[in-house]
Formats: sequence, structure tokens, C-alpha cells
Amino acid sequence: MARPRVIIADTDASYIVPLQLKFVKEFFDQIDLEIITDKEYFEKLFTKPQKAEILIISDLLYDSSLQRHNIANIFIMMEQYEDGDTAEPNVVRLFKYTSIKEVFNEIVGKSAEALNVESKEKNETQIILVTSANGGVGKTTVAMGISAYLTKNYKRVLYINASRLQLFQHMLDNQTTISSPEVYTKLSNSSENIYSEIKHVIRKEIFSYLPAFKAALISVGLKYSIYEQIALSAKKSNDYDFIVVDAESTFDEDKTRLLDIADKVIIVTGQSVNSVHSTNGLISNINCTNPDKYLFVCNRFDKENYNALISPDMIIKFTVNEYVEEFDVNGTVKCEELCQKAGIRKVSFLVI
Repeated sequence: MARPRVIIADTDASYIVPLQLKFVKEFFDQIDLEIITDKEYFEKLFTKPQKAEILIISDLLYDSSLQRHNIANIFIMMEQYEDGDTAEPNVVRLFKYTSIKEVFNEIVGKSAEALNVESKEKNETQIILVTSANGGVGKTTVAMGISAYLTKNYKRVLYINASRLQLFQHMLDNQTTISSPEVYTKLSNSSENIYSEIKHVIRKEIFSYLPAFKAALISVGLKYSIYEQIALSAKKSNDYDFIVVDAESTFDEDKTRLLDIADKVIIVTGQSVNSVHSTNGLISNINCTNPDKYLFVCNRFDKENYNALISPDMIIKFTVNEYVEEFDVNGTVKCEELCQKAGIRKVSFLVI
């Protein structure tokens, strides 16, 4: 049986090399991989009928005439962000400057049948903790936006709002809370398999999420540690690629345990003096020297207003990895709107 043919065509050789190495590493001796960096050679090759399972091509080389060839899956690498399916059923646009790992996973996921091979990459579920040093910076907006965008990119996501008093459900279509007394009994007597015991109440709109409790934790007799237990139990189930835990700004023993179990921590700040001081105070009490684990995001960024993050009068103990722009909404913002924001998308790329 002939091995699947994979063609990568891009005049930017420096971009091709990491993607080439990824295919070689994961599919060594299982596919026929061809690399084309010369435009004239590419055009000459496709003057004759070609058959391939995958063509990965820069938008500068792509032409609709390629549809005349027998190519199962075409992936156009876009210089500007514009991903998603096209009017041509076998053509998908991908943002070229997403991480190589994400590009590779997207291509393999969409082409599994044509490749006739299994991806060897088995990713363990990642717990993503989203928190802040003070309220009002839009932490939940960032957490739910990331959850939505990761799901749009074919990731299995569970969102857990880890607040003592939950106020997130207004951003969802189904705003009803968990009402079953049986569920609260199981939560009160939780075991290491608590996720499996309450899995039936998990809902899904864009992403999967644990619905809000009917009252504050203290009112329903639950400890804050229940969120840690649910997250760890859900991670063990392997039902998800990412578990996004949206934790309140309170800093206590429960928060430190969430920081410990998280694979990545996103600390959301604002550009005000108060927010910067609060974030400085938080990181003075935690060890966040690992840049692969800790990310700092400035939310609701407005370039027209004073930015304490770049003020020469401020001592900044952290480096902002990404800015999420301020945007106007009429009424309540929905998750579908959030994942359209460039800043949310960029933060999601950092997570992956």
C-alpha cells in the first residue's frame, strides 16, 4: 500500500523547517514528505496532474486551479489571521503564525482519514488557572473567551467557575443553576471520583461547563476545595484537553493549592496604578519564575488612557505577555463574541 503523500510548499524555508521536523518526528517512515521552497519548481510540478493526501501551502502560492488535482486536503497558511473552512470543501485556512504544534495538530486532526495513520501525540489534560490580584479586571471574560476559542479550535474544554458566589451564568444561554439535592449531597461527601458522580449535570453550549450552584458555597455547605477536587477528577477522566478554572482574586491556602495543580496560570491585570500594585503584591507571594507556566495578560486595554504598565514611575515585577483590547458591547457580552476578539485569540495561542 502506497504511503500518504504530504506536500509542504512555501518560499519561506525558515518557516517550513519546524513543520517539516514535526512531521518527520511523528510520522517517520509512514508518509512520503515533499518540501518545496522554489516557486518556479512548484508551478512547473503542478502543470501535470498530481495526487496527494495533504497539501500545505502558503497563501502566496495558492491558486484555485489546484482544485483540478487529486488532493484530499489543502491547508492554506495565511499571513493575516483568517482561519476556518472555505467554500471549497477540502480547503482550510490556517493562521501561519500560530504555534507549530497547533498547526500540526489541526492538519492531522482534519486529515486523519486521508493519512490513514494515527497521531502519536497523546496530550495529557491541562489545567489552566485564570486568576487576578484584584476584582474588576475582567478575569471571567478572559477565562470564558479562552474556553470558547479553544473549543472553536477543536479542543475539548471544561470551564469551572471557582468563585464562592458565582455570577457568570448571565453570559450563557442556559442560566439555570444546579438544583438537584442529590448532586449537593455528592459534592458534600466528595471522593476522588467526584467528576464521574456529577458528570450528568455538565452542560455544553460552545464549551462544556459546570453550571452555577444555586447559592453561595457557604449557603450550600460546600468548601472552596471542591473546585480543586472536581478539576483533578475531571483531569483524570481524560474527557478534556483543557480544564479552565476561573478562580477569584482572594489569596489564601485554597488559591495556593489551585496554583500548584495548574499546568498554566494566567494572571489578569489592568493598566491602572491600583491593578499594577495589586499584581505586584500577588507575585511577591508566589513563585512565578517559570515563564512556561505563568502568563500575564492586560485586559480591557485602552491605548488612549494612562498605562501604568509602561510608566517610568512604576516598578513592575512582571512582564505582560499579551494585551486584550477594550471593546464596546450592547448589554451582556456572550462567549461567541468574546472568541472573535484578537486579544483573546492571541492568549489562547499562548496557552496551546
